[in-house]
Amino acid sequence: MREITYTQALREALSEEMSRDPRILLLGEDIGVYGGVFKVTEGLLAKFGPERVRETPISEAGFIGAAVGLAMTGKHPVTELMFMDFAWVASDQIFNQAAKMRYMTGGRVKVPLVVRTQQGGGRGNGAQHSQSLETVFTHIPGLKVVLPATPYDAKGLLKSALRDENPVIFIEHKLLYGTKGAVPAEEYTVPLGVADVKRAGRDVTLVSYSRTVLLALEAAQEAAQEGIETEVIDLRCTSPLDVNCILASVQKTGRLVIAHEAHRRLGLGAEIAASVQEQAFDYLDGPILRVAALDVPIPASKPLEDAVLPGKAQILAALRAAVG
Repeated sequence: MREITYTQALREALSEEMSRDPRILLLGEDIGVYGGVFKVTEGLLAKFGPERVRETPISEAGFIGAAVGLAMTGKHPVTELMFMDFAWVASDQIFNQAAKMRYMTGGRVKVPLVVRTQQGGGRGNGAQHSQSLETVFTHIPGLKVVLPATPYDAKGLLKSALRDENPVIFIEHKLLYGTKGAVPAEEYTVPLGVADVKRAGRDVTLVSYSRTVLLALEAAQEAAQEGIETEVIDLRCTSPLDVNCILASVQKTGRLVIAHEAHRRLGLGAEIAASVQEQAFDYLDGPILRVAALDVPIPASKPLEDAVLPGKAQILAALRAAVG
């Protein structure tokens, strides 16, 4: 099977779905001539023209609000928030309008909107450009939240998001764009809300998503050399959250470690730990452990950023502690 980058996988999904569905159009800053700050939309302006690849002013509230209106009136817009941190500028449009309109109209008005954005640290971009806010979006009923870790999942999940009739927050990680992976040339989709067991194991369950999945797999490989067989689950989506996949794994292994780049306090790890404790407590052979970013703003300094963000070493230490 061919190997392509995460960026190419996303671009293919956009191009193929825009060719399939004339309702789909793109809005965002620098997405046309420049091809997007991370080059995901490169070449799409030439292929589909300025009516469907629309450059916007630096006004997230403006173009997200316009996209909500477009979605309500028959289009299927895809907006690109250059950095996830800027979602706060459009919070009313996302949280109060897009997420609630279908419910408030009894299903008469749909909002088929995809908000593409990216998260995470690792590039020294500082506190205002390095956050992981998936917990915030996951907390809001009415939004679907997707966080692919591999090129295969990125393409398949984005195609599914572009066929969904609900608002989808599609979160990419800025350090994943250059990663490569096997992606079929033929048509396929990945369903929203279905987790994937990336590595089978019997001793401990390790749940993660987005870029941290790659670190989890590295840690699991090293743990295997010590005789610790780790089952790695990639959530892929945090809303809908595939709790059943996690429960089935914990019932087999009896131990659970959760790793994510978002801050520890009230992160997804806390929700997952609570769900497992409520529904599979009798299967647990030890405490649930969490690996996450420290509860401080993300530093621009490389050494400080490395100290704040979770890495392979912290995940490996948690696996050892879980089985110790």
